[in-house]
Amino acid sequence: MFILYPLLIAMVLAALTGGRADRLADLRLRWWGLAVGGLLVQVVLFSPVAAALAGIGPFVYVLSTAAVLVAVLANLRRPGVALVAIGAVLNLAAIVANGGYMPTTPAALHAAGLEPRQGYSNSVQLEKPRLAPLTDIFAIPDAVPLANVFSVGDLCIGLGIGWLAYSTMRKRPEDADESHPPSMTAEY
Repeated sequence: MFILYPLLIAMVLAALTGGRADRLADLRLRWWGLAVGGLLVQVVLFSPVAAALAGIGPFVYVLSTAAVLVAVLANLRRPGVALVAIGAVLNLAAIVANGGYMPTTPAALHAAGLEPRQGYSNSVQLEKPRLAPLTDIFAIPDAVPLANVFSVGDLCIGLGIGWLAYSTMRKRPEDADESHPPSMTAEY
């Protein structure tokens, strides 16, 4: 949920400085279906109905996160996407180092007004997490809508997505790359 805040801020800033939201429809991303698929798998994985997947949850989490990273890497030439890739690598490193779990701290959960979840979750408390600085140690306070915990990787991803949205909204038609006509088609 953290990622929505930098995206919304970037879109408002772009609109206030002459950008147009309709230009987002012209954004052409390679392998975007792979990224969406990976994220949808995670939505299901971390939903209450997915308790039966708890045994394979860590494997599915790593695999779906890696799939999203592959799609991100296919778009490195886009503004902000390198920052998204850095964030995705940081998150994947923390998840892999902790056996398929993204650790969080009791303090971060408390600040976000969250309780530890039972079963498989995308943010769990571990005694001694590996790569602790890369885990969900930050929090959107519970007084803010969509309060949640987040990592430095999530921060990079959010800022990168915001940068991509801002630059896309601000792009003038004469800046468009003629060799790649704008469309939202998957390229495999």
